[in-house]
Amino acid sequence: MKRRLLAIILLIVCARLVCAQKFLYDVDFVLNFDNRESHSVYEQSQTIFGFRLTPTIGVGLNDSLGGTHRLMAGVSYIQPCGASWRHVKVYPTVYYRYDWRGFTMHAGFVPYNELQYALPDYLRSDSLAFAYPNVQGALFEYRSRHGYAMAMCDWRGMMSSETREAFRIIAGGRYNHKWFCTGGYAQMNHLSHNADTLWGVCDDILINPFAGANLSDYTPLDSLSIQVGYLGSFERDRRYSEQWWRSGAQAELCLVWKFIGFRNLLYVGQNQMPLYRRYGQVLNQGDPRYQALLYNRSDLYFYIVRRSFVTCYAGWSFLVSREPTQEGSVHSVLSHQQQVVCRFNLDAVLHNRHKTTIRTLSWR
Repeated sequence: MKRRLLAIILLIVCARLVCAQKFLYDVDFVLNFDNRESHSVYEQSQTIFGFRLTPTIGVGLNDSLGGTHRLMAGVSYIQPCGASWRHVKVYPTVYYRYDWRGFTMHAGFVPYNELQYALPDYLRSDSLAFAYPNVQGALFEYRSRHGYAMAMCDWRGMMSSETREAFRIIAGGRYNHKWFCTGGYAQMNHLSHNADTLWGVCDDILINPFAGANLSDYTPLDSLSIQVGYLGSFERDRRYSEQWWRSGAQAELCLVWKFIGFRNLLYVGQNQMPLYRRYGQVLNQGDPRYQALLYNRSDLYFYIVRRSFVTCYAGWSFLVSREPTQEGSVHSVLSHQQQVVCRFNLDAVLHNRHKTTIRTLSWR
């Protein structure tokens, strides 16, 4: 009798949960044409041309405290154009999300576009942003009208006979007061050995406090912002007992007027990635041109379509870096980059909201 009563109670609870659940679905599509005419020692010339399709489905429900729970599952399908099935990459997208009074928690394989603000270039290069779409671990965010705070753990490498253990922890945020803003990012990046033959541990610690101004409300432009900050890093390779302390300054200007946008990024300082030539993107996930003593990137782009649910633009980038020569001197190198990027997001159509991360080139 007790078992029957317990079974009836469980059936009633399950029925109530099913009724309270909502079926959720989303589709995110990105087409990326990226032609790089590089004359730099830090990056090779290549053309990245392909599309990324990320369909997800899931369930959601609300609790008695006003919180929202979601469980989503899907895949990110990356197809290079001109390639066969052998070059296709498929990544799982499976995550739990909890929202309550401005606080959001993600756990699992979480799309990077769930971030309110895209990570800066020195933490995530544009090539990796297309090829590796998910945070693997956990993401925490808090949003209010005064600012934003985040922390994440991205466990991007499992220890095995073929791969090295690798993860990084990133914390950041910003505070806004009228036109003024301040904030920063900090990273602890770790690369360990594999299970068999390769030993050694690398540490990569970075900080970037910044201050800036959002002058969009004081000009006829749609958007105008400027930001300056300090960039400091510590890298250590315990295998060879080597370590480096590096510092520099960075300034960024972004503006948008109707269908035209412009972004200029300037870094001046020391090599922020002294271990890049040894370990590459296995350790450093940022733009490799941060190895230069001076790096300036100017992006000029034109919106073809600019809606809440679809963004399509064509851009031309000019990249200037001060690099060492084989003779030991330093010279300036000019490179070019042409892009055509289109992004469609179904969730923005269904809920009439802009889901992409806040960024001048927002598909990232």
